[in-house]
Amino acid sequence: MKKLMLYIGLSALLVQGCTSEFEQINTDPNATSAAVFNPNYLLSQSQYEYGNTGYSQLLFHSMWSQSLASTFSYYGNGDKYVASGSFLDYQGRLWGENYRSATLAFEMQNLVKDKAELSNLYQVGTIMKVLNIARLTDNYGDVPYTDALRAKDGISQPKYDTQQSIYIGMLTELEAAVKALDANKGGPTTDLMYGGDVTKWKKFGNSLMLRLAMRMTKVDEAAAKAWAEKAYAGGVFTSIADNAKVLTDNSTNSNNTTGALRVPDDYREVRWSKTLMDYLKASNDPRISAIAEVSLPGYANNSNQDLAGDNSAAIQIGLPNGYDLNGGATDISKHPQYPGASGSGSDLAGVGKYSRPRTAIYLDRSGVNFILTYGEVELLLAEAKVRGWNVGAVSASEHYANGFIASIASLSQFNSNAANDAAIKAAVAAAPAYLAANPLTTSSVAASLKQINEQIWLSTSTTFNFIETWINWRRSGYPELKAINFANNFSNGTIPRRIPYKASEASTNPTNLASAVSKLAGGNNFTSRTWWDK
Repeated sequence: MKKLMLYIGLSALLVQGCTSEFEQINTDPNATSAAVFNPNYLLSQSQYEYGNTGYSQLLFHSMWSQSLASTFSYYGNGDKYVASGSFLDYQGRLWGENYRSATLAFEMQNLVKDKAELSNLYQVGTIMKVLNIARLTDNYGDVPYTDALRAKDGISQPKYDTQQSIYIGMLTELEAAVKALDANKGGPTTDLMYGGDVTKWKKFGNSLMLRLAMRMTKVDEAAAKAWAEKAYAGGVFTSIADNAKVLTDNSTNSNNTTGALRVPDDYREVRWSKTLMDYLKASNDPRISAIAEVSLPGYANNSNQDLAGDNSAAIQIGLPNGYDLNGGATDISKHPQYPGASGSGSDLAGVGKYSRPRTAIYLDRSGVNFILTYGEVELLLAEAKVRGWNVGAVSASEHYANGFIASIASLSQFNSNAANDAAIKAAVAAAPAYLAANPLTTSSVAASLKQINEQIWLSTSTTFNFIETWINWRRSGYPELKAINFANNFSNGTIPRRIPYKASEASTNPTNLASAVSKLAGGNNFTSRTWWDK
């Protein structure tokens, strides 16, 4: 991992001598070249860049989806839809991060495209590129795709493709890449997700295909059905051992989400939302004690990151979105169910009685970042089955049950503490009894879709995959969230439906940006909807 950061500057990858006459004089003996550079390093860096979203998802998606809540002003972007906390910077963060990650994967492909023995690395690069472009288009809408990543070809102002055409292209690329993966050849050697296991990459490619297919249910159900059935037939995840997750390492490449939440103000004031905790408690969901804790009383204890909280299910309470600690009408103390401050005298913590993500599970600086889980795949298959699609003989109820159990079991993969955590083990053990009492409802298709997608919301929220939480909420409409209408908000009192384009595009790619914006009903703002978001 220590070598990875050396190779971010792609312009330094290929070094040529000034002239043939002075080749020896002008060649740096310490520089790399295409002939000697190991392209595998670009894969691991691409994976790390994609998975390590940190504030990019915390400030927007985690609270737009009402997974988390915060009274801290820096989180106003997500909690209250009010510009705060480096607003324009974070508006463009995913744009920069994911095009950078895609560039790394694309450059890796350029280095191996003529090397038959490295064909699997090339196909993995395609999957990584699709993974990044999917996140970009799902957040922004129309984005550069066919012209993207082609600066070496002289394309510095790429045109924006429509989201509809991007989806056709991505699914086609995925299908070809998965088919071309060859388990008889060697896999990647610096693979942070699967350790070079080509069979698991095939499953991941098909599972990603399923996720993308389901995005289209409201705009092209026939295409969604065809691609979902194709994904299932190709072989998707079959256990939590297939979970796509990116390892981090605090000694060199630490977990940015964890790092953000360990900032003192964030640690004291970011909590599980009331929406999420109320949902869990309404059915006595077994994962409450696995995911949540209340800090011990007082400001000092609330700030102590080495002091575990109390994870007893009975005392957990979610923080309402849309409140602050400023003393005015929106101060959390004005909420009718405010439990009171924690501590006494000068040692008071205003939100100290609200549930936070358990420190031992979620805040390991070397913890993993989840990309796609078996639990999510099973829940998507449950939805496909409810829709009557041909995704095998297993019933929707069985897929739903598998997804529920897997979503809880996946919590054990965050780190070594989680792997041995008693509360997670107890939640897994209690899951069958919970499902017996709370099976998938079959009273109507609409009721089934509602219940399944509420579980996707819980699954992605509790695995801290908040970007996906928000995207699937937009796709499905579930859970039925109540928007926050805070003063001076940027979305007219509605939950944002997209992210406006990176601000610098107005100066670096103005003509193509203007063309893309002209196609957005309502313009380049947070309330406009992308092609599949109907």
